[in-house]
Amino acid sequence: MTQGRSGAMRILLVEDDRMLGDGLQAGLTQAGYAVDWLRDGEAAVTALSTESFAAVVLDLGLPKRDGLSVLQWLRGRHDATPVLILTARDQLEDKVRGLDLGADDYVLKPFDLDEITARLRALVRRAHGRPEPLLTLGEIALNPAARSVTRAGQAIELTPREFDLLHLLLENTDRVLTRRTLEEQLYTWNDAVDSNALEVHIHHLRKKLGIDLIRTVRGVGYMVSTAGSAP
Repeated sequence: MTQGRSGAMRILLVEDDRMLGDGLQAGLTQAGYAVDWLRDGEAAVTALSTESFAAVVLDLGLPKRDGLSVLQWLRGRHDATPVLILTARDQLEDKVRGLDLGADDYVLKPFDLDEITARLRALVRRAHGRPEPLLTLGEIALNPAARSVTRAGQAIELTPREFDLLHLLLENTDRVLTRRTLEEQLYTWNDAVDSNALEVHIHHLRKKLGIDLIRTVRGVGYMVSTAGSAP
C-alpha cells in the first residue's frame, strides 16, 4: 500500500545518520507524507520485499548493504518505485553510477529540505500519472503540461530555463528558495554555467512578468509571494 493510514503518500527513508534522518522524517511528515525510516540497507531490502511505497529516499553510504546495492537489487526485480538518492558533493562517481542503475533523481548533501520535498512531489506525480496543476499568482498563470505562461491572459514567451525557474518559484510560493537549491534544480552537474547565470534569468523574468514578481531575500535566495500579487 503506497498510502499510510491517514491517506498520505507513504515514503521509505533509508538514512543511517540519526540527526539527519530525524530531521528528514520530521520535515517530510510536515510536508504531508507518511514516512517509514530505516537505518541500513538490509532492512530496506526487507521492507521493499514486503511493502509498497510511493517513493524511496535512499542514502548511498549505508551499513550492512550500501545504497547502490539496494538500488541495483530493486531495479533487478523490475520494481519501478521512484528513488531519490542522497550523496555527498565529492562523490560524483557514486552519483553517476546511481543514475545509471536506475535512480530517478539525486540531491547533494548538505541539502535544503524544500529541495527534497519539491523533488519528491515531482517524482511521485510522474510515477502515479497525476497531471501537474495550473499554477497561478495574481495575473500570472503557468501550465506545466503545456509549458506555457500567460500574464493577464496574454501569452508570455519564456526560454526553457526561465520557464523551469518560474515553475520552481511558483511551486514554492511564499517560501524562500536558496540560490544553491535553485541552481541544483536548474542545472545538471555537467552544465557549463556562469556564476551570475541565475541572476540573469531572474532579471529576464522580472522584465517579462513584472519587476515586483520575484523578491530577493538578501543573503538567502529568492521567492514569490501571495502578498502584493493581486493585480
